[in-house]
Amino acid sequence: MGIRHYIGLLVLLLLIAATPLAVRNDYYLGLLVFAGLNCLACIGLSLLMGYAGQISLGHAAFIGIGAYVSGYLTVRMDVGIWPAMVAGVGACMLMALVIGVPALKLRGHYLAMATLGFGEIVYIVAVAAIGITGGPEGINSIPKLHLFNYVLKSDTRFFYFTWAMVFLGLFFALNLIHSRVGRGLMAVHGSEDAAGSLGVNTARYKIQVFVLSAVYAGLAGCLYAHYVNYIDPGPFGVMHSVLLVTMVAVGGIHHIWGAVGGALFLSLLPDMLSLLSEYFEGTGIQYRSDYDTLVYGAILLLVMLFLPEGIAGGLNDLLKKAKQMVRPGTAGTEK
Repeated sequence: MGIRHYIGLLVLLLLIAATPLAVRNDYYLGLLVFAGLNCLACIGLSLLMGYAGQISLGHAAFIGIGAYVSGYLTVRMDVGIWPAMVAGVGACMLMALVIGVPALKLRGHYLAMATLGFGEIVYIVAVAAIGITGGPEGINSIPKLHLFNYVLKSDTRFFYFTWAMVFLGLFFALNLIHSRVGRGLMAVHGSEDAAGSLGVNTARYKIQVFVLSAVYAGLAGCLYAHYVNYIDPGPFGVMHSVLLVTMVAVGGIHHIWGAVGGALFLSLLPDMLSLLSEYFEGTGIQYRSDYDTLVYGAILLLVMLFLPEGIAGGLNDLLKKAKQMVRPGTAGTEK
């Protein structure tokens, strides 16, 4: 892992430490907690899409599985929070393995449709299995997360914990992509047939990264359940899976940092737009929350047209051009 990544991680750590000191409003801290949960899921999805070249339109289902397993065990079975969260993440791993072995034999649009179907099945089960999931009414009274009898009952405490998980998840992902496994994944992404001919076990790499991406999503789901203290099927539908893919694509599919940036930007965008709604009304335009999806689509279209490598890729290109402009001037000065 290069020095740039270490500097980036240090900056992120400082921002995590300073944000609650600058943002005293619990509502905005809550928004940043939800943004952090999306960042966590998008880091795993970025590994799957950007480095293994596989697309999933069902990742919200893994978030839901993690949330429901942890919520059910703590509320209905009186299991401790941490064992329940481990079980939630474990259930996601097992489900990803069961789904991944047959599904990852598919490629391209066929794989996307298979994961889309998986997501729909999980959503339907969450709605219909009333005895387990509570159906549309969901599961209430999920306990707050605690660390060594220190209850994370405030938004500030949960912000620190959530973003600590994002930091650790990012650190692990960056180390992974610069390891032998990461090089194997990039070989699979470049050309699966060529990688296979060189002795790379493409099936194993694809299944491993699919399971790992499910772990990230499952952890996000467990944290969500113990932050909101209530879950229902609504947040785990196909539209949220599509939103996660959009976040990764806007930030930059081939950049882990881009996935975090894209998730943060699009998570906060609806509230940014609501703050601008008064301005829109002054111009005679009535902005409604229904338009959020339209705005997401427009942003994705513009990024794909003008920044095919996403925002992170665009910034990389900009930095390279800036260096090229500076070097000739520097060389002339030295002479």
